[in-house]
Amino acid sequence: MAELLIIDGSHGEGGGQILRTALSLSAVSGRPFRIHNIRAGRREPGLRPQHLAAVRALAAICAASTEGDALGSRELTFEPGDRPQAGEYTVDVEALSGTGSAGSATLIFQALLPPLAVAGSPSRLTLRGGTHVRWSPPFQYLSDVYLPTLARAGFRAQLDLHRWGWYPAGGSEFAARIAPSTGTGEAGALSPLELDERGRLLGVTGVSAASNLPDHITERQAERADQRLPARHIKAEVALERPPAQGAGTVLFLLARYEGAVAGFTGYGRVRYPAERVADDAADALDRYVGSRGAVDPHLADQLVVPLALAPGTSTYTTGEVTLHLLTVAWLAPQFLECNIIVEGDQGQPGRVTIGR
Repeated sequence: MAELLIIDGSHGEGGGQILRTALSLSAVSGRPFRIHNIRAGRREPGLRPQHLAAVRALAAICAASTEGDALGSRELTFEPGDRPQAGEYTVDVEALSGTGSAGSATLIFQALLPPLAVAGSPSRLTLRGGTHVRWSPPFQYLSDVYLPTLARAGFRAQLDLHRWGWYPAGGSEFAARIAPSTGTGEAGALSPLELDERGRLLGVTGVSAASNLPDHITERQAERADQRLPARHIKAEVALERPPAQGAGTVLFLLARYEGAVAGFTGYGRVRYPAERVADDAADALDRYVGSRGAVDPHLADQLVVPLALAPGTSTYTTGEVTLHLLTVAWLAPQFLECNIIVEGDQGQPGRVTIGR
């Protein structure tokens, strides 16, 4: 068995990302690890329902043995017992954690994708939890930004949203079909990605959605976006949606399509937070991206690292902002995989990422 890797969970961003990334990388590589100081930088440290569900979901696909997989635990040992096994899996945050939760099902999907993509056969997932939760990508970001970008490197997956889930009620469900990818050959072959230039803006679309709230909220969010974007000579086509859900929630998601890239920007509603502020959050993020020269938006920059570290050759991309999340995953991935990751640029500034194998 490979040597046990010891990880300080307080390193870098100090939250759930370092745990989910380690789980994904361990399942792919077979290398066991022990992580301490889990989520040490958060108001409620230790494993929360979303993180516990991720541990158990990743353990299921590689027959891993675990110690410390309990709510509130600040230390975890994870030892894969087999290569990732393709199949049909249901990942229910509430069921896996044993408590009600709107834990992000989208973040768990991102942890499961790399190991299942290289498992050799197709997999089908049913994921339940939260699809539209603060501090995590909404479902539309996965379907319209994350997966289309990874498809250019050979990763193939399809998503179907059955039910939306907001914080704190959860109750979402979406299905994922993951096709096998390989490092060689023609069918399903992984390949390096080069994304240094985004090209000309082709258009901006969006969705203003709310559940169990007055109709004027979605309308005000869309109207605010319409007021903000013309300053950049952009006119967005924003659709209004009122999806049924267990709880109440609201979101504005903006999708920017360029000749060479796609990028997504999100504003989430919360109690006593005006609809106009929700729209401003998404519009401000889009504005910063438009004003930068990076091809990849700051969130996608860290989300690409693990999948591209599995592809042969050398991948490169630029981003308008080097984030602490990016620096954290770039530090962690080479400890599990034989890859070299270089991040050029200081935190908070534009940068360029090179990932080589």
